[in-house]
Amino acid sequence: MATFNVSSFNPGSFILLGIPGLEQFHVWIGIPLFIIYVVALAGNSVLLYLIFMEHSLHEPMFFFLSMLAATDLILSNTCLPKTFSIFWLGPQEITFPGCLTQMFFLHYSFAMDSAILLAMAFNRYVAICFPLRYTIILTHQMISKIVMGIISRSFCIIFPCVFLLKRLPFCQTHIIPHTYCEHIGIARLACADISINIWYGFAVPVMTVMSDLILTGISYTLILHAIFNLPSWSARQKALSTCGSHVCIILIFYTPAIFSVLAHRFGHNIPHSFHILFANLYVAIPPAFNPIIYGVKTKKIQDKFILLFFPKENQ
Repeated sequence: MATFNVSSFNPGSFILLGIPGLEQFHVWIGIPLFIIYVVALAGNSVLLYLIFMEHSLHEPMFFFLSMLAATDLILSNTCLPKTFSIFWLGPQEITFPGCLTQMFFLHYSFAMDSAILLAMAFNRYVAICFPLRYTIILTHQMISKIVMGIISRSFCIIFPCVFLLKRLPFCQTHIIPHTYCEHIGIARLACADISINIWYGFAVPVMTVMSDLILTGISYTLILHAIFNLPSWSARQKALSTCGSHVCIILIFYTPAIFSVLAHRFGHNIPHSFHILFANLYVAIPPAFNPIIYGVKTKKIQDKFILLFFPKENQ
């Protein structure tokens, strides 16, 4: 029977390599990625400031939008700063606790984003299908329950991954061919059976996200049915415009996520470097585009943005 040294359960540190095979392009890849990161930081920070400072934006839709912005900031700052140091300074060391922390907040923010998008779809469903009962249904108590449900569900789904990794012995290589720590990437370095990690890491989060996507789809099916039953074309157009920004964000979030899952499962001929490059774009692009989409498509946010940065033009 094979035996493991006790210290193997505390590997000390890992080395993040970046994108294997594209090392010579790391500097150039990092430049546009850094620009996207700055856009994400600025856009989500401004969005949070406007929503919290402007009383007219203290509505359920904007409250959920502020949650989305805060979660996107967590997602960007969890992965990208370390990624830039790898791209511009070479392979970087990360401690085992630091790797677990990064892994947790990466997957936690992803689960949070999915749940928030579902909550926003429910908000649109109530606003369009039950406009007269909107304030009765979405009370402060109901919103508080939804928020606690989002936070607790995401935590309960992802936190077991920490224990699933801590139980593993790491007695071989400590080199991670990636720019950040993610659950299965760490588990594959272990010299033990990781079938539980594979099962849990794939089945539970994917089933959760898929259930969110299905429920979101049902919400928008009911919304579209209600919209096309409206008496006038102008009323339909106004209702559709209020949902447009949310639908765009849903597509930006779920389309690459589904592509990534399918590519990992069936795209055996796709180079590993492409998977890692795509994974970096996935944690950068949605947080950058979300505030832009809502800023362009939501007149209230447009007005407050102009008033904040161009006050003289409004005098």
